[in-house]
Amino acid sequence: MNAITNRYEFVYLFDVENGNPNGDPDAGNLPRIDPETGHGLVTDVCLKRKVRNYVEIVKQGAKGYNIYVREKAVLNRQNEMAYKALDLKPETKKLPKKEENAIQLTRWMCDNFFDIRTFGAVMTTEVNCGQVRGPVQLNFSKSIDPIMPQEISITRMAVTNERDLEKERTMGRKHIVPYGLYRAEGYISAHLANGDRGTGFNEKDLDLLWEALVNMFEHDHSAARGKMNARRLIVFKHESALGNAPAHKLFGLVQIIRTNGNSGPARSFTDYKVTIKGGDCPMGVVIENKI
Repeated sequence: MNAITNRYEFVYLFDVENGNPNGDPDAGNLPRIDPETGHGLVTDVCLKRKVRNYVEIVKQGAKGYNIYVREKAVLNRQNEMAYKALDLKPETKKLPKKEENAIQLTRWMCDNFFDIRTFGAVMTTEVNCGQVRGPVQLNFSKSIDPIMPQEISITRMAVTNERDLEKERTMGRKHIVPYGLYRAEGYISAHLANGDRGTGFNEKDLDLLWEALVNMFEHDHSAARGKMNARRLIVFKHESALGNAPAHKLFGLVQIIRTNGNSGPARSFTDYKVTIKGGDCPMGVVIENKI
């Protein structure tokens, strides 16, 4: 299937209730936060991980849909698969001297791994397969309002060691956000999908990406993350590969405000109103609502 020929941008809204959407390991796993404004943050890597997990569940190793960065993956072994498939011998940290062989290696990786084809990858490990920029890129997500992380004490009736039997229970802590609505913004480049150096990201991959963003939280529930839901996915499709309007103007068409009568802390999605200024959409751009 041919690579995509249109540029896209999208706005993705998701929320969390009584959970930790993205803990910061440098801060005792507290929910990530902008210390100057108090707004919550979720990294692009966090969302990409959930997309990868969803694709791995849905495709279950189908040809062309392997996942490169997955749990317990050894990247050198992943890269060796390309050399074996092309009957080439790897040299430590070096690409083949023939440029056409180097291009073939990178192309094989793009063709066989969905996340490389989508997000790109740096594959310059001891077994070198080059690197590619992915056509799909995400910004950090930011909460619409400041969040108020809470630290909750929890108890466990069982103990780990026999010497602790007299303690009867052990104590622990859990970090949550009572409620937060987060906004992520993303970009999809037809230029980075096409050509000899492109990843080959195609319309079928694009449909799978939308499907993953809509459904990935349904397969990622846990006590730590609480109730997380995808709320809106608003897509801007350009008529051309280069695009018909600047991304920031399109993002500005999507506005989220508090509903009337709700001046206290937000505790549900119904406390917000999402408005899309479709009448101000530039010529050559179509707005699509996936949720």
